[in-house]
Order: sequence, then structure tokens, then C-alpha cells
Amino acid sequence: MGGKQRDKDDEAYGKPVKYDPSFRGPIKNRSCTDVICCVLFLLFILGYIVVGIVAWLYGDPRQVLYPRNSTGAYCGMGENKDKPYLLYFNIFSCILSTNIISVAENGLQCPTPQMVITSLQQELCPSFLLPSAPALGRCFPWTNVTLPELPGITNDTTIAQGISGLIESLNARDISVKIFEDFAHSWYWILVALGVALVLSLLFIFLLRLVAGPLVLVLILGVLGVLAYGIYYCWEEYRVLRDKGASISQLGFTTNLSAYQSVQETWLAALIVLAVLEAILLLVLIFLRQRIRIAIALLKEASKAVGQMMSTMFYPLVTFVLLLICIAYWAMTALYLATSGQPQYVLWASNISSPGCEKVSINTSCNPMDQPVNSSCPGLMCVFQGYSSKGLVQRSLFNLQIYGVLGLFWTLNWVLALGQCVLAGAFASFYWAFHKPQDIPTFPLISAFIRTLRYHTGSLAFGALILTLVQIARVILEYIDHKLRGVQNPVARCIMCCFKCCLWCLEKFIKFLNRNAYIMIAIYGKNFCVSAKNAFTLLMRNIVRVVVLDKVTDLLLFFGKLLVVGGVGVLSFFFFSGRIQGLGRDFKSPHLNYYWLPIMTSIVGAYVIASGFFSVFGMCVDTLFLCFLEDLERNNGSLDRPYYMSKSLLKILGKKNEAPPDNKKRKK
Repeated sequence: MGGKQRDKDDEAYGKPVKYDPSFRGPIKNRSCTDVICCVLFLLFILGYIVVGIVAWLYGDPRQVLYPRNSTGAYCGMGENKDKPYLLYFNIFSCILSTNIISVAENGLQCPTPQMVITSLQQELCPSFLLPSAPALGRCFPWTNVTLPELPGITNDTTIAQGISGLIESLNARDISVKIFEDFAHSWYWILVALGVALVLSLLFIFLLRLVAGPLVLVLILGVLGVLAYGIYYCWEEYRVLRDKGASISQLGFTTNLSAYQSVQETWLAALIVLAVLEAILLLVLIFLRQRIRIAIALLKEASKAVGQMMSTMFYPLVTFVLLLICIAYWAMTALYLATSGQPQYVLWASNISSPGCEKVSINTSCNPMDQPVNSSCPGLMCVFQGYSSKGLVQRSLFNLQIYGVLGLFWTLNWVLALGQCVLAGAFASFYWAFHKPQDIPTFPLISAFIRTLRYHTGSLAFGALILTLVQIARVILEYIDHKLRGVQNPVARCIMCCFKCCLWCLEKFIKFLNRNAYIMIAIYGKNFCVSAKNAFTLLMRNIVRVVVLDKVTDLLLFFGKLLVVGGVGVLSFFFFSGRIQGLGRDFKSPHLNYYWLPIMTSIVGAYVIASGFFSVFGMCVDTLFLCFLEDLERNNGSLDRPYYMSKSLLKILGKKNEAPPDNKKRKK
């Protein structure tokens, strides 16, 4: 019966890999894969470059980076290079008017004449002046200034509050200066903290070969202990509420979720859930201890592989630089596209019902150089409205932005896929080296990088495109959910939540499938679809081992990140807050305006460093695991078909390689 069941499983998930006497690790004689996808990807990149050129030719980021006066002249540029600040003739128009243009799209614009400050001896001057301070290149009044009595404007607290709100929302100069000063005083200590994070990450990975077993055991026992304490706490809460007679029948249905903490059924349900989890974990330890030992042995082997190829630990720097280039190119392209088109000006009046304004056509185009437009209409002026939408580029602006977003996602996913495939090729060459380290190829990382770019750009683009389409669908769904959130009924909200959950699960599955497909591509050099199928069937034939290894690795790497980030965060807190004394003058913490700023920078940097190193280690574990599964199916330990796995794995599995005849004679 057992043999028949195994045969059925083989038919469902493919047959085991057959022995190939010519196979000695990543295949060197390979051909280009997914050529059509490669051509499409290169054409898309070419179009992406054309979009960038068009944006550069027609866009003008000065429109959002520098303020402009009513005549359209930029402050702080050209003839006004020594006049960087913009003055509003009537600042109250900015506060009281509802026709303020979006800062993000068109810059801060107010329906009042604006001018570049030179001096008070101007031919055209504002009717009043207030003591002011610069913010974002514009002059805003002080919050404690005494407001003058002006026609049509009430001198009350509303205007004062409006000025205060305007300054609070825009005047980031003092804060930015303080932040810059803090970074200037603490940057070298931040680098020290990041260096500590780097050392801790490397030490954690290298020490796994020595303490992986005890560490995994301690972590599992810790999880068991946390669950046991949770069971005890839930029981105590349940017992107290049971004695009080607090029941859910007395509470009834309510949307206040915190109210359910005061009923006994809530704690009883939590107790049952924790008890079930505790029982499952105990059963896993009892019945899957052999597979846990295999997972620990693979973690040790991965630590050895990383130690033999130290260059792989710094490959995330290459990925980081490429990702930074992709993001910077998209950001600049989007900025230039958003600022394409000529500025448009329209007529505006503060009080259209005033005498003399009846014949004036408000919101018609005008030329700011021709002010005043109509002296009979008080307050009539020519103000900035937006940028022209005429022309081919402006009419296609939305489509070009969509093209740019698609290019951003596709290039980012391709760069990540490149890193995974390159690392997989390097680590696979380690596993399939029979005599380690003698048989490990010279410069395995560089060889894998060149091999991947030369033969498998199309396969990486194929996998990245599938993932990109799912991510774009998630973004669209999130946008629709955000727009319709105020008008949704509970049923529609539930349906939307289900769709979002399904797409999230689909994205996770595609990432998992792509990751293993890239490993098979790196080893065998086949196209994406064949590699994905082979990887999936191989994993399904060993699904229990996959789950155990995945969870053990996740638990271990989570603890590693917690150790690195937590250690750096605690050290940074005690140092930058001045709680560490007696280190001498050279090691004294700097005086800071915001001591939490370098602390948060150190924590974020430590997390990025730890994630980069542990991502390499995780890729190493996944690659060695697939190679291990293939090794079990491909070989049998005979002289012609020896196992390539380590002696510790052979010992755990109860297998061994036959010794050559010469070695047998020596033993006798």
C-alpha cells in the first residue's frame, strides 16, 4: 500500500530526478532562455528611456522647487539670484481665500500680487508690511505680530490663528536646520552604530555553524514558554470573570471590541486557541524532530557556504545601488513630467460683487505683465492657475506616468530577481563541489553574475513581469478602496477586503515560486516556466521538509534581526541620550537638539544592514535545500552516484557514501 501511494504522489507531483552522470553542479554549456521576454523587456526599457528624455525636454522642476512672483519670474534664479524670497502683497488672501492652489502640484500660490523683495523704494508697493521670516522661499508674518486695522479685514484671533497655522504648516526651516546640525554632530557615531550592526550580523551568521542547534532549541522552548504563560494568563482571567458571572449574554453585540475583554467567553476562546497551538508545537517536536535536525544541519551548512564565499555577503550593496538608480530615475522622470507645460494665468477678484466688476469675466486667461487689468474693479488681478494641458506630451501625461510606474515596478522586481539568481548560482556551485573547498570554482559570484546576465535576462524579466502585474493590481485595488471608503456599505467593504486578501496571498505565492524558479534557472539553465514547474513539483514531493525548514529559518532569522536591531537600538539610546558616562572626552556623546534622531537613524540603518545580510543567508539556505532534495533523488551513495551532502546530513539520514577500493584496503 505504501509503495502504491508513493507512486500516486510521483504521478501527481512529477517523478524523482533521474541520475545524470554528466551533472557536476550549475551547467556551464547553456543557451539563452525566454528570448521573446528578453526582447520585450529591452524594448520596454528603451521606451522608458524615451519617456525620460521627453520629460527632460518638456519638464521644468523649477516650477515646484522655486517660488514665482506674479509676473512668472523665479525667485533666487537668473536676474533674481540675489533675491531668493517671495513677498505677498496681502498675506490675508492666502489665509482667508479658498482658492489656494495645491503646493504639491503647482507650488504655493495666493490670489494676491507677489513680488521679489528688493527694498521698500519700489514703484509698486504693498499697502502694509508686517515683520516676517522666510519659509520655503516665502515671507510669512511672525505669530506674535500686532495686526493693523485694514479695510475689509477684522483684526481678531481668526486671522492670528490663520497665520499661525500657515507658519506651522510651512515653516520647516528651523527644524530642518536643527536636524542638519544633529546629523553634522553625530554622523560619525551613526556610522559606528552601523558598523556594530554589520559586525553583529556577520558574527550571528558565522556562529550558526557552532550554536545553530542549541539556539533553535532555545527559541522553540521560548515559544513554548510564551504560549504556556499565555494559557496561564487566560485561565486566570477566565476564572476571575467566571466567578463574577460576567457573560457575553449580558454584554450582547457591540462594535466596541475592548468591551469583550470583560467577558469570560473571550478569555476561554483565547485559552483554547493557545492550548491548540501549544499541542501542535509539541507534536511537531515529537514527530518531526528528524526533519528539524535536517533543517539545523542545513543552517550550519549555509553558514559554512557563506564563510567560503564572503563576497556574497556584500552583493546586497550591488542590489541596493541598482534599486537606488531605478527609484531615482523614476522620481526624476515623474517630477519632470508633472512640471511639463507652460504656466497659465487667469483673472481673479476678491469681491466679484463690488461696483465696477460686473463686466469682468472672471477665470479668463490673462497676462501678468499687463497688470493692473481693470482699475475700475477693486482687487482684480491676474493670478497663476496651473500648467497648460495642451500639446501631445501634456495630453498623454497620465499615460506616460502610468508607463513610468509600470517601469518602476518591473525594473525593481528584475533587479531583485537578478540578485536571487546570482546568489543561487554561487551557492549551488558550493553544494555540488564534491571536495570542499578544492572543487569550488574560482570567483563563483562573478561567474554566476555574468552567466545570469548573458543567458537569463529574459527569464528574470518574465518572472518579474508576472509579479509586477499582481502588484499593480494591488495598487489599483488600494486606490479604489481609498476613493470609495466613505460611501461603502459593510457588504462592499467585506468584498473589497476579500479581494485585497486574495491578491496579497497571490503575491506571496508568486514571490515564493519565483524565488525557487530562479534557483533552478541558476543550476540547470532552463526557461522560467520549466524551472518553476520543476521547483514546485520537487518541493511538493517534500512538502513536510519544506514547511519545517521554512519555519525554523524564519524563526532563526527573526531572532537574528531582533538581536542586531535591538542591540544597536539600546546602545544608541544609552549613548546619544547621555546615559553612558566615563568614556572620556573623545567618546562623549554630542550635544543634540533631538537625540532620538540619530537613534532612529541607527535603528533603521541596522535593520537595513541585518535584512541585507540575512537575505543572503536565507537565499543560501533555500538554494542548498533544493540541491539537497535533488541530491537525495539523483544519487544513492554508490561509487558511481555518491551523495554531495555533508557528513552531518548523511549521519542524520542514516546514509553513507561507499568508500573507494583503496580506502577499504587501508582500513583492513
